[in-house]
Formats: sequence, C-alpha cells, structure tokens
Amino acid sequence: MMKIATLDLEGVLIPEIWISFADAVNIPELRRTTRDEPDYDKLMRYRLDILSNHGIKLSEIQQVISTLEPIAGAREFLDWLRGETRVVILSDTFEQFAAPLIRKLGSPALFCHEIETDSRGFVSGYKLRLQDQKRKTVEAFRNLNFEVLSSGDSYNDISMLRAANKAVLYRPTAKFAAENSDLPVAVDYVGLKAVFEKFLKD
Repeated sequence: MMKIATLDLEGVLIPEIWISFADAVNIPELRRTTRDEPDYDKLMRYRLDILSNHGIKLSEIQQVISTLEPIAGAREFLDWLRGETRVVILSDTFEQFAAPLIRKLGSPALFCHEIETDSRGFVSGYKLRLQDQKRKTVEAFRNLNFEVLSSGDSYNDISMLRAANKAVLYRPTAKFAAENSDLPVAVDYVGLKAVFEKFLKD
C-alpha cells in the first residue's frame, strides 16, 4: 500500500505563532494555545477578542511572523521525509500566517484555514477550510488506499493521529503523552526520523 505522512505545523516544524506574537507585543494572554484549550473555536474567539481589544491589524501579526524561522532541524527532517514518501502538512493555522514559514520549509503542501479582516485590515474573524479537517483529510487519504503516518503535538491533532494507520507524538506535554500512552513519543528530530523510518519499513 502507498504511504503518505501528515504532520502538524506549529510545535512540530515551526514555533508556535501565537506564542511568538504574544511575546513580541507583550500580551501574555495570547500565549494560550491548543495545548491549553482543546476547543479550537473557543480558543479562537478568545484570541479574536484580545486582538479587537488591542486594535491589532493582520499586518502587525505578519510583521512578527516574517522574523520567525523554522525550528532548528525541521527543514532537514522534512527534506528527508519528502524524499522517502508523500507529505502533507495539516494545520489549524491560517494561510496569511503560514506563507513565509512554509517557503522557508521548502514549500510543502499545506492544508489550513483563512483569517478574515475588515476594510481597515483589522482581524475580524476566521474561516475554517472544514470542521475537523485534520481527521477528515486523513480519512480521505485512507479511502484513497493510502497508509497514513501522522505526527502532532497537541489536542487539535488527536483526531488526526487516531484516524491514521500509525502515529507518533512529537514533544507533547507530559499530560497529553500520559493521556495517549499507547502512542510512541519522539522528543527530537533524530527520534522522530527513527519512528518514521520504522513506519515506512513496516
């Protein structure tokens, strides 16, 4: 059976964008991520309220993102994996956020969402590509007779990981790892490569 890998983006290949922005503009409330809040819609409404209260434009977020780099070793790992099998990045980030970092990763395929702005450029909302898109994408690949190999680090990844044929947690919190103790854990790219090598050989 043909194989395909699906990877989360933030926390696996790039820094957490919201945490990086929160630190850059000194708004610690924006450090909250899907590691802290499993309900993505609730998390995004929380973030949008904060952005509105502070009068933050999309361009201000993009300016911070433009200064970020992929996590050290991520590009090399991804280049290796893309040389071994098909790879698709499944993320709950937004096209307008991820674009510069995706280019720095060698422009792999990315499925994500879109941010919405008003006529003045202020962030006003977001548009999901599809509800629970990570799981549904994996299920679609499996229906196309792919064996799906997945990796993620957070609560919004779990439906993708559980829908995959094989999955590995990458640098999860201790709590998340304990809650999913049947899944292998990798703490660096050397370990992640070793797990994927095993998956690809099986």
